[in-house]
Amino acid sequence: QVQLVESGGGLVQPGGSLRLSCAASVSIFSINAMAWYRQAPGKQRELVATITSGGSTNYADSVKGRFTISRDNAKNTVYLQMDSLKPEDTAVYYCYLRPSAYQPGYWGQGTQVTVSS
Repeated sequence: QVQLVESGGGLVQPGGSLRLSCAASVSIFSINAMAWYRQAPGKQRELVATITSGGSTNYADSVKGRFTISRDNAKNTVYLQMDSLKPEDTAVYYCYLRPSAYQPGYWGQGTQVTVSS
């Protein structure tokens, strides 16, 4: 069973920054599908950013240029650096990984990010 533990959420003013961390209970060295999602109240969960085992990244249009996803394989941890935060970024942020195409995906418990003055 894979466990994912997110941390780093909190309350921040508009224009501020936060860095989210997602620590996995397994080695992520060869895991290709790792991502951050978010879900705002009353809305569907949406993909924020993805990163492959080779370090290739993709972002939702709404966060391009402001958010950066990265991974530290030695620490089995994926990060989401969030800069220039806006109130519309307020949501619960979830880490996701799928060990292989033949296995199910796993979710973390989520961490709340609130952007408000």
